[in-house]
Amino acid sequence: MDITLIAIATVTFTLAGFVKGVIGLGLPTVAMGVLGSLILPAQAAALLLFPTIVTNIWQMASGPGLGPLLRRLWPLLLAAGVGTWLASGLITGGNPRLALAGLGAALIANAAIGLRPRPFPRLPPRHEAWAGPLAGAATGIVTGATGVSVIPVAPYLGSLGLPRDEMVQALGLAFTVTMVGLASALGSAGVFDARLAGASALCLIPAMAGMALGNAARKRISPEAFRRWFYFGLLALGAQLLARGFG
Repeated sequence: MDITLIAIATVTFTLAGFVKGVIGLGLPTVAMGVLGSLILPAQAAALLLFPTIVTNIWQMASGPGLGPLLRRLWPLLLAAGVGTWLASGLITGGNPRLALAGLGAALIANAAIGLRPRPFPRLPPRHEAWAGPLAGAATGIVTGATGVSVIPVAPYLGSLGLPRDEMVQALGLAFTVTMVGLASALGSAGVFDARLAGASALCLIPAMAGMALGNAARKRISPEAFRRWFYFGLLALGAQLLARGFG
């Protein structure tokens, strides 16, 4: 990594951490969106592994009840981990333009869901037995293909009607599982080597600093207004990546 890319990565992870600190998610989405346009998507995904896993473990561990969530969500988590592993060949394959287009499409879908004016309808508990593994497998495929693991697990968890703190904890849990699966797959493919692992560990510093700033700023700004502008920016970034992938 040259000095320019190091500077860009530092600013990117500070911004991504800030977004996560304010609204509770967005770190890998922002990082993949920016870095995926500068380096190979597989390399960008490798860089974000340490910051994403550590911040999500922090988010997961700070919630009210990890045990009950694990018992309720384990089919989703298992399917997400397996799906990520099986689909990781899409991001490490020999067609970076296809991976870039997939990343752009994922960002656009993420923005569309985030800008949805109404909450998703509640899912009756009797349907969780089949809907959870299905949502987990789909999330794994998207993660393995793009490095972004918000879709469709975030709207699925939103449909369960979880209290806010449990929802944040459940997102941290799901994102941790998919990122650990992606780390294992990228390591097996030879992408997540010692050099990128070291760079990813260093990226944790600006990510944590940005997250601390975001946590402090959340008390002074409207999270909903910030969330709205964040998703508009994500929409524009996704459209640009999609155009580059097919250009």
